[in-house]
Amino acid sequence: MIQLEDLPHGSVTTPRGFRAAGVACGLKKNNALDLALVAAEVPCVAAALFTTNRVQAAPVLYDKRVLAQNASGLRGVVINSGCANACTGEQGVRDAEATAQGAASRLGGQVGDYMVMSTGVIGQHLPMEKILRGIELASGALSADESAGHEAARAIMTTDTRPKEAAVRVHWEGGSCLIAGMAKGSGMIHPQLATMLCLITTDARLTPEVAQQALHQAAEVSLNRVTVDGDTSTNDTALLMASGLAEMPLLAAPQGEAYEAFVQGLKAVMVALAKAIARDGEGASHFIEITVRGAPSEAEAKQVAKAIAHSPLVKTAIYGQDANWGRIVCAAGYSGVPVEPERMRVWLGDLELFREGRPYHVDEVRAKEILAQPDVQITLDLQMGQAEATVWTCDLTHRYIDINAHYRT
Repeated sequence: MIQLEDLPHGSVTTPRGFRAAGVACGLKKNNALDLALVAAEVPCVAAALFTTNRVQAAPVLYDKRVLAQNASGLRGVVINSGCANACTGEQGVRDAEATAQGAASRLGGQVGDYMVMSTGVIGQHLPMEKILRGIELASGALSADESAGHEAARAIMTTDTRPKEAAVRVHWEGGSCLIAGMAKGSGMIHPQLATMLCLITTDARLTPEVAQQALHQAAEVSLNRVTVDGDTSTNDTALLMASGLAEMPLLAAPQGEAYEAFVQGLKAVMVALAKAIARDGEGASHFIEITVRGAPSEAEAKQVAKAIAHSPLVKTAIYGQDANWGRIVCAAGYSGVPVEPERMRVWLGDLELFREGRPYHVDEVRAKEILAQPDVQITLDLQMGQAEATVWTCDLTHRYIDINAHYRT
């Protein structure tokens, strides 16, 4: 029997074998934390997913090379905020490698034993003197305390208003393990195989192939189901590091109860992080959960849900507390899935708005009450099959425009 135990105060240092630190090295104003270092006490199995944007930041290019050469010996990751190191040419790749070299010089091992993530403004070179100073400070502050993981989570924030962390303990007959994660993301969020920046640590015993399969499987129902503004970042990276220190058999194949238990735990952590990203969307006042059911396939249910979630008209209607169901069915109609409007039914919370091609006794007073709440549930039943999918997003407010109109200044 598989059991999941939520660890509400956990951090990336909760699984065995990990230390972390978050420091200020001058990349942000007001001496805010801006560089995180997570180091493993033993070489780790690694798996990762990266942005599908054709414009890829230097750390993504560097990390892809590291993963291809060293999927079973990763020793740590350096994550900086304040500068994306994207569209910076060969110098950017050299700076990413120099960042990894800085970690290797302080913690041991080779440059290829460390990965790098960056987030912030595109088109600016890393201030390497500050980065290397930050690595020096962080290496001296590394700790296995959960509070150190919390500081690392704060250090990777940009326009985020709060850190995003989750942790679980997974039990099954014959073993147990710990899984924890931290993520950042508030704007430029429309993940394609990854999220803005996400680090998952675990003490599970995995082969690189199993780790990659599990990460991909979990991302499909978590990180790939969140959108804030429909923009896919140049820096999207989701990294899984497994220390192998848990008391459990080696997972050498993606099957069996132990594998299913690990994937359930990984999904729980990554879904929590995905929801946290949507809740903290830039300027958001509503968290929106969109479920499309009765679809011919899960992929088509997701496609329709994403179309609704991306619609600026739907998002602004929720912000204005307007139960404009016409925008929902309109988005479903242009989603690319051959929906049949005479079958469709739409609910806002528990209030049905649309049934089989026509309005359904819309109670405007009740609709206002539902939309006055911070969490909004939209359900669309296509009545064309048995599949369903859920996507998370947020509303679109004046504050989103304010943040992004002046992001560089």
